[in-house]
Amino acid sequence: MFLKKLSLINYKNFASQSFDFDTKINCFVGDNGVGKTNVLDAIYYLSFGKSYFNPIATQNIKHDEDFFVIEGEFQKEEREEKILCSFKKGMKKVIKRNAKAYDKFSDHIGFIPLVIISPADRDLIIEGSETRRKFMDGVISQSDKTYLQNLIKYNKVLAQRNSLLKYFAFNHTFDKITLNIYNEQLQQYGQEIFNKRLAFIESFIPIFQEQYLAISGGKEPVDLTYQSKLIENDLVTLLEESLEKDRALQYTSTGIHRDDLLFSIDGHPIKKFGSQGQQKSFLIALKLAQFQFIKKQAGSTPLLLLDDIFDKLDENRVTHIIQLVDEDNFGQIFLSDTHTERTENAVKNTNQSYKIFKL
Repeated sequence: MFLKKLSLINYKNFASQSFDFDTKINCFVGDNGVGKTNVLDAIYYLSFGKSYFNPIATQNIKHDEDFFVIEGEFQKEEREEKILCSFKKGMKKVIKRNAKAYDKFSDHIGFIPLVIISPADRDLIIEGSETRRKFMDGVISQSDKTYLQNLIKYNKVLAQRNSLLKYFAFNHTFDKITLNIYNEQLQQYGQEIFNKRLAFIESFIPIFQEQYLAISGGKEPVDLTYQSKLIENDLVTLLEESLEKDRALQYTSTGIHRDDLLFSIDGHPIKKFGSQGQQKSFLIALKLAQFQFIKKQAGSTPLLLLDDIFDKLDENRVTHIIQLVDEDNFGQIFLSDTHTERTENAVKNTNQSYKIFKL
């Protein structure tokens, strides 16, 4: 699978722009602020129906305009596939495949498998548990539609339960029967999600550790630990135990929406004990493991986006990534950099075809 052509109208800083891509390596070079990352983000949008960097659709429209359009022409399994994402202020976002709009955006997830490596990934280490849950959910959802649907249903029931708790507090009332209905639904979807996350981490860890060793050359052991209260008890029991707390807080304080993924190096949290270099290696290993996992599960090679990869990494790590790119198990790659010569020297060392776009 590869992206043949990308067309942008009023997306971020682009009024109107088209690109015809190479099937292997595509480089966007230019000064900071010219829109290199925005092109990568537009490609990401075609895969996920949202921006990687700013999920608020109105803020992705070019200044003084009221809509944007992103269109991509893909070659997938000997078929041409056209994906269009558009948004107009005051209206709903539209995602179309071959001119037919999706009823549910979630139906599109996984159709264009994609992995992005970006400086923004540092949020996985420094931010709260929600960021790491989204990482897990994003990897699993690209190859498991049932998981994604269970996640959507769980979050809907969760919102309903939270609204009910607020209603009880506001009206000084309580209805155990209605609350139990929501508890049972959360248990049904939550248990499925928990089981899938557990299985995912078990199969993902060896891939991740192998990638880390290859990138860092270091001997320090790294690990991922899935943290969930469902390891200790079923969700209905946990909800019963936290009932008084939930009523006081007016929201659901336990469940798979509170799970976390712990990152450790040499048995200690990488956030506190990992050097800057170790943290960078950890994150790249995480994303390359994501690439390998999705490729295996989906049976299709994901697109790989490398944002500002040269500026943010030392030469050894960049060299390693370029060597990986040169292997046959990688497909089409898009990267951004501020230095044309540096980029060209790096991609020349591969045996792959490439194009350089100066912005």
